[in-house]
Amino acid sequence: MSRIAKTFHSLKISNKKALIPFFTAGDPSPDLTVSIMHSLVKAGADIIELGVPFSDPMADGPVIQRSSERALAKKTDLRMVLNFVEEFRSTDMTTPVVLMGYANPIEAIGYTDFANLCKHAGVDGVLVVDYPPEEGGELNIQLKKQAVDSIYLLAPTSTTKRMKEVAKTAGGYVYYVSLKGVTGATNLDIESVAKRIPEIKKEIDLPVGVGFGIRDTKTAKSVAGVSDAVVIGSRIVEEIESSPKDKIEENLYLLVSDIRKAIDEPS
Repeated sequence: MSRIAKTFHSLKISNKKALIPFFTAGDPSPDLTVSIMHSLVKAGADIIELGVPFSDPMADGPVIQRSSERALAKKTDLRMVLNFVEEFRSTDMTTPVVLMGYANPIEAIGYTDFANLCKHAGVDGVLVVDYPPEEGGELNIQLKKQAVDSIYLLAPTSTTKRMKEVAKTAGGYVYYVSLKGVTGATNLDIESVAKRIPEIKKEIDLPVGVGFGIRDTKTAKSVAGVSDAVVIGSRIVEEIESSPKDKIEENLYLLVSDIRKAIDEPS
């Protein structure tokens, strides 16, 4: 059983939902990335989504776009991100880490080498925003050889046919984008999410995490009530952006631990 599967299994037994924070590796500087990862775990994160900075992040709103710009200015690239995961693994062998990014940096390394590097570093899953299931075939094959999960996005506009395609190759969990638009938007409709999750689960036998538009404890708790995992990205990145460098870990701990408490509270 993979680290991701073990995490969801353990949470299910405890009647809890997964908390999955996202931030961009290398933001605000590479020397803080691993310590931020550990701080998120201490605050209650179950899985970490680690963003690979990219110059043209089409699905990301302005907050995460700026985080990529800051990381790229510090020369953060995919190989450096993999090194961060390897360093994190030297003291944390339990918390799953998912890389989230775009196809170009992976293609520059090559699918086979990338999958091997993921395995060596201790990466548990890879989510490539611009690889729908019908285009990620060779990458999926190489990742599967190394027991690394291919994680996919689904949206409010995803058809049953698309869900069936995702079901063929997806692993770990499915990331449901709760609204139309880019990261950081705020028009989250819990009722629509609650209706959509069972439709996804009918076609895909994996946990479903929900992200986009989750910015506070109230929304996080509502999403946890209808899904298997709460994914928070822009709000985390905003905290990094607005905090003095020496206060980032402390502020993130307070933010994430509050969200952890909220989603664990009985309804």
